[in-house]
Amino acid sequence: MKVELVNLTKRWGNVVGADHITLEIEHGEFVAFLGPSGCGKTTTLLMIAGIYKPTEGLIKFDGKVVNHLAPKDRNIGMVFQSYALYPHMNVLQNIGYPLKLKGVPKQEIRKRVQQVANMMGIGHLLDRKPAQLSGGQQQRVALGRALVKQPDLLLFDEPLSNLDARLRLSMRSEIKRLQLELGITSIYVTHDQVEAMTMADRIAVMKDGKLQAYCPPDELYDRPRTLFIAGFVGNPPMNFINVEVVQEDGEYHARAEGFDLVVPSERGEKAAGRGRVIMGVRPEDVCLADDGIPGEIYVVEPLGRDDLLNVRIGEASIHVLADPTLNLRIGDTVRLRFNTHKVQFFDPQTENSLLWTD
Repeated sequence: MKVELVNLTKRWGNVVGADHITLEIEHGEFVAFLGPSGCGKTTTLLMIAGIYKPTEGLIKFDGKVVNHLAPKDRNIGMVFQSYALYPHMNVLQNIGYPLKLKGVPKQEIRKRVQQVANMMGIGHLLDRKPAQLSGGQQQRVALGRALVKQPDLLLFDEPLSNLDARLRLSMRSEIKRLQLELGITSIYVTHDQVEAMTMADRIAVMKDGKLQAYCPPDELYDRPRTLFIAGFVGNPPMNFINVEVVQEDGEYHARAEGFDLVVPSERGEKAAGRGRVIMGVRPEDVCLADDGIPGEIYVVEPLGRDDLLNVRIGEASIHVLADPTLNLRIGDTVRLRFNTHKVQFFDPQTENSLLWTD
C-alpha cells in the first residue's frame, strides 16, 4: 500500500500536535517517525490509523482519501508500546481475536494463528496466558495479532520501549526481517535514533509538530539539514564549537579560543565571512594524534570497547573515542586531529546548515 500525507494537521485549540505534514511512503517501504517526546510523531501515526481525526489535510491509501474511514475499515495492523493483551485469554485467543471479530470460522482462525505464531517463534506457546510469558514473548504475541489480519499497513508505536537492551536488539532484527519477508508497508514511531537508523528505509524527523527532514538514514547522518538533526541523530552526539571561518593565504581556517583548524575550501567558503557560526563534527571523526590541536581531558567515560573522552580546548568541549589501553586520565593533555572533510557548519540564528540547502 502506498501512503500519502498532504498538509496533515492536528490542533487542539492553540496546541498544535502536527503541523502540515506532507510526505509519501511507497508500497513495501519501512519508514520511521523519529523525534523527542511531544514532537508529533504519535499524533501523526494515530491520524493515519483513524484514531484521531485530522484538523486539516488528507490521508491517502493507494491514491484514495481515507479521512472518513473508521480504523476497522482501513485494513491496518497496529502494535503499541503497551502490549494490550487480554490477560484472561491464551496466546491463541489473543492473536486470533481480530479474526473472531470478523466472524472467521474457528478452524480458519486456528490455522492462520498457527502460521503467524510459527513465523514469530511462539508456535509452542499457544496455550499460555500473557502472565506466563516473558516481555519479548508478549511483544511477539502483540505483533502476531497485528499480522494475523493480513493488513496492508503496519503501524508501530514505540513497540520496544518496555524491553531490555539485549531483547530490543533481537526484536529490531526480527521486525525488520518479517517486514522484508512480508513486504508490508510499515510506519514505525520511535524516539530512539538507533532503532530508526538500523531499521528504516527512510526517516521522517519531527520537532514541535513540524517535519524537519525526510530522507534515507545515511543522508540524515552525513548531511544534516538543521542543527537539531545534527545533534539528535548519532551516538555519541555531534560536537558543536562556536567558530569564525576566515580565509588566509588561500586557506580557510575555523577559529575559536585555542583552536585553529584548516578546513576544505568547498566547506569553508560557505561559512566564511558570516561572523560566528557553529561547527559540528562527530566524535568518530576526531582522533588522538601527535600533530593535533592540544586539549585537556575533563572526563573519561569507559564504554568497554572504547573510552569516551571529554576534552576541553579553550571554551569548547569535545567528545572523542579513544583506545582504553591508553589508560588516559582526567587532567592529561592530548592532541586531537579532525577529519575536516566531515565537518558541518550551521547558522546560529536560523540553525540551518550552511552546507546542505534545497
